[in-house]
Amino acid sequence: MSLLRRIEKNQELTIDQPLEQSERPTRLEDLRRVRTPAAPARDTFQDLKTRIHNKLLAELDPKMDVSQTEEVRKTIEEMYNALLEQENLILGKADKQRLLEQIIAEILGYGPIEPLLGDDSITEIMVNGPRAVYIERMGRIEPTDVRFENDDHVLRIIDRIVAPLGRRIDESQPYVDARLPDGSRINAVIPPLSLVGPVLTVRKFARIPITAQTLVEIGSITPEALEFCKACVQARLNMVISGGTGSGKTTTLNVMSAFIPKDERIITLEPAAELQLQQPHVVTLETRPPNVEGKGEITMRQLVINSLRMRPDRIIVGECRGPEALDMLQAMNTGHDGSMTTAHSNSPRDTLARLETMVLMAGMDLPLRAIREQIASALHLIMHQERMRDGTRKITKITEVQGMEGDVIVMQDLFQFEQQGIEAGKVVGRLRPTGIRPKFIEIIEAANIHLPPTIFGVGRRF
Repeated sequence: MSLLRRIEKNQELTIDQPLEQSERPTRLEDLRRVRTPAAPARDTFQDLKTRIHNKLLAELDPKMDVSQTEEVRKTIEEMYNALLEQENLILGKADKQRLLEQIIAEILGYGPIEPLLGDDSITEIMVNGPRAVYIERMGRIEPTDVRFENDDHVLRIIDRIVAPLGRRIDESQPYVDARLPDGSRINAVIPPLSLVGPVLTVRKFARIPITAQTLVEIGSITPEALEFCKACVQARLNMVISGGTGSGKTTTLNVMSAFIPKDERIITLEPAAELQLQQPHVVTLETRPPNVEGKGEITMRQLVINSLRMRPDRIIVGECRGPEALDMLQAMNTGHDGSMTTAHSNSPRDTLARLETMVLMAGMDLPLRAIREQIASALHLIMHQERMRDGTRKITKITEVQGMEGDVIVMQDLFQFEQQGIEAGKVVGRLRPTGIRPKFIEIIEAANIHLPPTIFGVGRRF
């Protein structure tokens, strides 16, 4: 371990402890630290950062507009250089710049995780208390050397995220869903629910929105299946995008929504606004948690009901997970065609079972057959997505909901992923058509969209 690392870790060094050649002190200050027998190392990097950070906060104008990022950054840099001169602190150029960036991140950004947020290769950030920060990169979870000072430091960053959104997190409300300005999803859990300290999970959104072409390039979907899905959206068919947690449902919903014509009015409903629709006529609605008194909550179901009065051409529910499923199905059955949503499930068949359960959560004493008839008449298509064992996300099934036969909802797979094996740790396979044309092809053709038979595998050899 290098001398600097041992000093930063606040280890005691005495003259009796032998040093390796690479650890021998090169500065008088380092030599003094080594020769101090029983005293802990002073001015560690973290202590220095905390001390300068506190001094800057004390001297900065509290009325300064922090939204003017460049001006504030310039002011902080000038005061930082002045403080270093006052204290006669000599730092190397790299250390000086690193310290400045960390202090600016504490004042204007999100502290230690600011560099991780700026790294486009990272898709998820997981803070498990102040001393354990993990990231997901290329579908794989790996540890980092990022550290917070203590639990209070993590709590300050969480408060900085949720406060501008009008949300709170405290002992009476020890968990919260929120979002960053770029749409990245945030979940935070604090003690007493968490036994490891404050836990923060950030699911990042790409700076450049993922397009349909990107999904094809990374192998999530084939060009034929994408063309079919595009036709379904333009023909105003109702669809559900299903899959497990982290399978990429919201990303796929974003891509599908890009096919909606620009002259339509779109209402999006989400617990925390994540969708990044590019159309000009979009109204985004977001649920609201209860206040300190337990009042004022706005649920997803209330938003769905209210959206029907807003003259929508399309209703997009970011995630369907409760009794709002009943109102969403009723909307789909009463002229609001082309609606889309996502749902957690393990397969298209499980998606229907989940919808049944969510409708029952509405408290209506409906017979199971009536619920299934609502689902069968409302839904046309289910796109199921999975996160493969190599970390990639792929659409594994595109299934048509055909109707009822007796008490059973009839479904038919139109496209199905066939895994051929694993090469060099990567899943090898392709989303292939089953050779069956959907029953709703007449609706697509009525919209003046004509798909070649080869898209469904007719007359093609693979």
